[in-house]
Amino acid sequence: MAPGSPERLNFELPLDSQIPLAGQVPLDCQVLVVGAGPSGSRLAAALARAGLDVVLIDRLSDLRSAAFSSAALPMAAVRRFGLPERVVASLWSGWQLVGPDDRQRHWQADQHQGAVLDFGALRQWLAGEASCAGVRLLLGWRAQGCHSDGPSSLQTMLLGPGGQRRCLTSGWVVDASGESRSLLGKPPGNSLVSGVGVEWLLQVSDAQWHSWSDRLSFFLGSSWVQQGYGWIFPMAPGQLKLGVCRLLDPGRRQPALAAELQQLLARTELSGAEVLDRHGGRISSTINREEPHSRGRLLGLGDAVSTANLLGGEGIRHALSAAELLAPLLVEAVRLEAAGQGRRAARLLRRYPIQLRRALGWRWNLSGRLARRTWLSLADQRSDRRLQLLLKGLEQCRAEDLSALLFDYRFERYGFKALPYLLGWR
Repeated sequence: MAPGSPERLNFELPLDSQIPLAGQVPLDCQVLVVGAGPSGSRLAAALARAGLDVVLIDRLSDLRSAAFSSAALPMAAVRRFGLPERVVASLWSGWQLVGPDDRQRHWQADQHQGAVLDFGALRQWLAGEASCAGVRLLLGWRAQGCHSDGPSSLQTMLLGPGGQRRCLTSGWVVDASGESRSLLGKPPGNSLVSGVGVEWLLQVSDAQWHSWSDRLSFFLGSSWVQQGYGWIFPMAPGQLKLGVCRLLDPGRRQPALAAELQQLLARTELSGAEVLDRHGGRISSTINREEPHSRGRLLGLGDAVSTANLLGGEGIRHALSAAELLAPLLVEAVRLEAAGQGRRAARLLRRYPIQLRRALGWRWNLSGRLARRTWLSLADQRSDRRLQLLLKGLEQCRAEDLSALLFDYRFERYGFKALPYLLGWR
């Protein structure tokens, strides 16, 4: 296949992977996981394969719905996590950055740099993997709170799709409910930095699709989106994903995202496209991930403990990595408790936030600080001029360098030229 030519992939899930709405609610289990997103489903499957009795619940009755996620991953992550072809919407090899001056800057690699996922299909597949591993899956149920039921168990109140209530007893509960943090709650103080986004899935002509295929396109500058950015990603042939997002700034009156999305549609000549789906979402993280990762036998996972990265609004890879890190710790803790070594189990789980911090690395923390400084500053012509200097400095880079920056936070590739502008030193 020639570089840059689209690959036609199968997006349909086979019938045997469709997950029905579960009915009977169990009374107890060893581990209850709240949230069947990437982190929750991945963790539940790993625990079940290790022999634990696991219940996984999610507030959605259909995991393919409410599929807000830009869902762009590098190829290394697609391979590392073993993602099947049916969750991949398209492959891309290049980048396009459009700045405040409307100039289109292109970077193209000879090899595929990454994939854009069908996020609904990804959730469906991960939950199916968990179910096949023996996890009991309850869709349409939400956790309303949990409390201690003695020294070695928790009781969690569940609300069902028809308003029915059930109480489930478990040895451990994992809050993987995303930025809502439905059980852990928000971190104390005002440490959260939050962003909001709106995204549309468009049906377009073949000519329009080819104009945006094989690359990730971003629109930067206050004339596009104030204190944020816009994007167009290729999906299945004939479909594009178009969206806008921003960090929330309580000190500034911000334009409506819907109006900025309409402006992006008009300026990219896509206003006449058929809209197949409209969805939105929220992201919130602490910059240095300083919030508690547990409260007794309640553990946090994924976005609930700020693994979502604010620089590119990216959460899937980090959530999957966090699940793979927590799984062996929790399996061993359950084993130690069963052997009467509860104190050792508690000490073991105290390693969790330390190991997660090491796994994400110092570049992850730096990218969070850069996100706040970069996006919140994009509000006027002065910041646009600084952005123009940054984009000009990136013109000599390769597509692979941009991938290393935006996915691996490898600022040293050319970051010493770029950081002064991002930090406002020039």
